Parts: sequence; structure tokens; C-alpha cells
Amino acid sequence: MFRPPAHFVFSHPAHVVALGFGAGLAPVAPGTVGTLLGWAIGWLLGEAGFILLAALFFFLAGLWACEITGRHLGAHDHGAMVWDEVVAFLLVIAIIPSSLAWQLAAFVLFRFFDIVKPPPIRHFERRYGNGFGVMFDDLVAAAYTLLVLAVARRLFS
Repeated sequence: MFRPPAHFVFSHPAHVVALGFGAGLAPVAPGTVGTLLGWAIGWLLGEAGFILLAALFFFLAGLWACEITGRHLGAHDHGAMVWDEVVAFLLVIAIIPSSLAWQLAAFVLFRFFDIVKPPPIRHFERRYGNGFGVMFDDLVAAAYTLLVLAVARRLFS
């Protein structure tokens, strides 16, 4: 899949959002870079309530931005669109403990589930197109991440 040129990011407001302010142009692992952007935004927001509100607002913005950007790129879930990782990881860090160990574990698990796409993630990715499909499959990866962390906390606490 081709990588859009840098000027593409700022050619439309939706592109700025969908491509994570340029994070999606990373030459290697743009989804990981987008997840790191989500982590940084969460760290800046600090409070779980603010992070959840931002995640909700960012999700709605992502529906619009990913729909338009996917259309302009000719691929409904282009690899350079990383806003879905940003939003989903914000949701994760709003819910888990704020210690670095928990956040690092969440980061690794989320990236694993987002890359491997175990059932039903891949099903949702194929079933739903447009902006909703782009955003929703990462929410399922976030749910898997939260489930594994909840089980780990229960077993090891």
C-alpha cells in the first residue's frame, strides 16, 4: 500500500485527523506510532474523565475524518489512517491504572490485538466499511486488551 505524501496530511482537515497529525506517515509501524500518540494525548489530559470525554469526541471526529480520508486515498482502512489507534488506546488508558507497568502492558496487548486481529475483529473490519468500520475494529482490540488486563489483575492481585 502506498504511503501518502506529506502534503496530503494538510490538504484537508479530515486528513489531519485521520492521519494523526502526520503520525500515520511513519515509514515503519504507523499504527504503533498512532498508539504512542494516543498514549501521549492521554498523558497530557491526565484525568480519566477528561480522557473519556476526549475519546468520545475523537471517536465522533474519527467517523467523519476516516470516511473522507479513506475515500480520498482509495482504501477505506488505509494503513496511514491511525486515528482509530489513537482513540482506542485513549479509551484503554482511561480505564486502567495509571502506573507505567499497566500502561506498558496495555500498549503491548493493544498492539498485539490490533495487528493479529483475532475473531471477531477481522470480521468487523470486513463487515463494516467507511469511517465506522475503521474506528470500530480498534475498539474491539481495546476491549480485548481491557479483558486480558482485568483477568491478569484478578489472578495476580
